[in-house]
Amino acid sequence: MIIISACLAGFNTRYNGENSCNAVFEDLIRIKKAVPFCPEQAGGLPTPRMPAEIIGEDGFAVIKGKAVVLTKDGKNVTEYFIRGAKEMLKLAELIGADTAILKSKSPSCGCRFIYNGKFDGTLKEGMGVTAALLATYGLKVIDSDEYLLYGLYQK
Repeated sequence: MIIISACLAGFNTRYNGENSCNAVFEDLIRIKKAVPFCPEQAGGLPTPRMPAEIIGEDGFAVIKGKAVVLTKDGKNVTEYFIRGAKEMLKLAELIGADTAILKSKSPSCGCRFIYNGKFDGTLKEGMGVTAALLATYGLKVIDSDEYLLYGLYQK
């Protein structure tokens, strides 16, 4: 079973109240291979919400208390990101998921690259908070852009 970022399947859960829908991800849910989930909403953040970025290294550092997640206007939302990551892990365990397909570049779900914490659109290598927590617990985390790019889609 796969757990997937809800925004990829058309749920309006992104920070701007929109989604990143792709039919490939909708199909995975339709054929019951995936379950959608938004860790930021589950952590208690509203939609829409102020954009947020990790200040410091990446999601692994956030989990260890060595980095924080701040909104563009400077509000510390670290606890919401950690809470949401734990909720996604809980769901993954309940449904027996061994893989997560997560939204590229997100401070929660980014698997390979995240924004650099300066709100200037620059990316850096690293994982978001949820991706880092899921990887720590042995789930295979897959970046949504790479999933589409490399043709990993199989029915």
